[in-house]
Amino acid sequence: MRLIVEAYWRYRATMAICWEAAARRRNKSRSDMNAIHWPDGYVPGFTDNFASNEVIVAGLSAADIWPFLAEASRWPGYYGNSANIRLPDGAGPELAGGMRYYFETFGFPVDAEVVEYVEPSSDEPGRVAWHGWSGDGDTRLDVHHAWLIENLSDGRVRILTQETQNGRPAKDLATTKPNPMINGHQDWLDGLVSAARKAKG
Repeated sequence: MRLIVEAYWRYRATMAICWEAAARRRNKSRSDMNAIHWPDGYVPGFTDNFASNEVIVAGLSAADIWPFLAEASRWPGYYGNSANIRLPDGAGPELAGGMRYYFETFGFPVDAEVVEYVEPSSDEPGRVAWHGWSGDGDTRLDVHHAWLIENLSDGRVRILTQETQNGRPAKDLATTKPNPMINGHQDWLDGLVSAARKAKG
């Protein structure tokens, strides 16, 4: 009987260790997810509008996704809400830190400057962000649109895009139902994943 009791308690101790390790892995995978870097004046909660969209998919990597985001000329091929992308003469095909370019989206002509550009690596997520502006006076809209692409465990990739906006048009967008920013950016994410899957075959 004593041997049975000892075996039972050894089993319980072993299971407790396994449960604790599994819990650590779950918490680690959650806490290890990265976040957007926000510049002063564009921190969510302190702007006129904020949109956040995210997908996590299996079978793709950050390296599969990155070219379709970094090469702005590819956007209209999978995202119908982008058009007339113009990079500076001699620049590209990829965006680059400090680059100024032009595109149209959500009915707005947007001048933009890339303020963050980090290609994904085995240790770091890919990051690209731009400050965009359009209009003057009451029609002025300033945005910070940021992307984060990172590999997760088990052959998954996470794509997070968030945008903050300031200006009267941003206040109008924030109260529009359904939310055009959330819906538009979800289309962008879905198209991005679809294009990467198609290219990968």
